[in-house]
Formats: sequence, C-alpha cells, structure tokens
Amino acid sequence: MFGYVRPYRDELKVREQRDYEALYCGLCRALGRRHGFLARMFLSYDFAFLAMLLDGDKPAVERRPCPARLWCRKKRCAAGGGVDAAADAGTILAYWKLRDTVADGPFWKRLWAGLLSVLFRGSYRRAAANRPDFDRAVRENLERLQTLEGENCPSLDRTADTFARLLAAAAPVTPDSGRDRALEQLLYHVGRWIYLVDAWDDLAEDRRRGSYNPIAARFSGQAEEHREYLRTTLRHSLNLARSAGGLLELGHWQGTVENILYLGLPAVEELVFTGRWKAANHRNRRQST
Repeated sequence: MFGYVRPYRDELKVREQRDYEALYCGLCRALGRRHGFLARMFLSYDFAFLAMLLDGDKPAVERRPCPARLWCRKKRCAAGGGVDAAADAGTILAYWKLRDTVADGPFWKRLWAGLLSVLFRGSYRRAAANRPDFDRAVRENLERLQTLEGENCPSLDRTADTFARLLAAAAPVTPDSGRDRALEQLLYHVGRWIYLVDAWDDLAEDRRRGSYNPIAARFSGQAEEHREYLRTTLRHSLNLARSAGGLLELGHWQGTVENILYLGLPAVEELVFTGRWKAANHRNRRQST
C-alpha cells in the first residue's frame, strides 16, 4: 500500500523496537500462512499499525525462518488475533488497490496490476470471506472515489473523506461501542492524512501523466502556493487522530502507537513536503531487506 504510517525509530525504546520488528515479521508470516506467498509482496508498515490497534495484548512470539533473508537465523515473529485480522484487511486493500490501478493507471502499470490481480484473486477471496463487511466498504468507497476522480472533483474534502471512510471501516464492531467509535475516528483521520500526503507526493508525476490529483484539481497550477494551507489541514487531521487515540487503551502497543502519531507521521510528512521522501523510503527499504 502506501507505507507512510511508521514509527520514528530514533525515539523508540529498545523493547518497543524489538516488538515492532517482531510484529512486522509476524504480519509477513500471517500473510503467507493465510493467503499464500504472493500476499507477502504487499506487506506494509500501514498494516502493522492496524495490527497494533486491533490487539493491545502483549503478543505471543515464535522463532521462524525469514523467507526474505534465507541466510539469516530464525527471527522473532509476533502472533495473535490482531495480526491475522490485519493480514486479512491488508490483503483486501491490496487487491482493490490493484484493481484501481487497472482502472486508471498508465499502460504498463495497468498491465502489471492486471496480471497480479488475477494471480492474487484466490488470496483476496479468502480474506473477503473472513471480513465481508470490510470488503464491501472498501469496494463501495473505491467506486465512489473513482466516480469523483472521473468528474475531476475539485473538492479535497469529498475525495479525502471517501478514502478516510474506507480505512475507518477496518475498525471492528464489538460490545464496547465507545472504543469502537474512538478507533473508527482514529482510522478515519489517519486515512484522511494518508490520502492528502500521498496526493502531494504524487503531484508532479500526476501532472506529467495528466492523471487526476485532488490537490491539482483544487488549486489548478498554483498548488505550491497553498503548501501551508495543506500542512494546516494535515495537522488538523493528526490532532483529531491523536484525540481519538487518547480515548483508547492500547495496552502493550500504547507507546509505539503514540510514537507513530506524534513523531512518525510528522517526520514522514516533512520528508514528503521537502521532496526527500522517495529517497529516504528507498534507503529504508534497502536497510530492512
């Protein structure tokens, strides 16, 4: 998916860093175990964040070999209900992201996404059977978003709201309606933040290809002049996400989630708006493989 939702590692405690890495590895294993090896290709920091929100308990840890690092010894892998649920949600989101690329991506990306989506269909169907309500919400909101994009919608709020509702649908329904509401709001505002940060990150490429971009549609050729306006609305979304997070008891993951909301996301936003994100993200990927 996007990969923007990650911690600021320099400020993580040693225990938090160790457990976060175990969670990331556990999520990779859950994707492979539940939905096949191909599903591992779509592993994302965003899904690790979702796994923490869905299960606040201290995770059980197993030692497992890493298929991406065959020369390494066994790695610590977290296991638990939140990891499996995040693997299902991530598989659904990855499939519909592929279908969205098939619908409106450039030719070679459409071709590659079409092939992957065919190969990935069985994995998606298993995940959708586990989470049918979430699958329906993702499909409906992406269809709505495609309609808005086809209309060249100039409203940041309408498009960002549609994507945010998609992510908010990942919040489970439990007997604790207050917690459900807070979690839904946290995911909604993080989703809105992701959509707008991604739009700025893709602005130059979308202009070059003539593709829809909500920021370009809203400000025409003067998007750079409204940089501070965009940073302000992003800060507003983050503050609302933090407020919702303050109502949640996140147990073992409390410190790591707070690190992401207060340090990780602002650091990523700064990299995106100063044009350093792609280089920093590429460097991080090389270091993690």
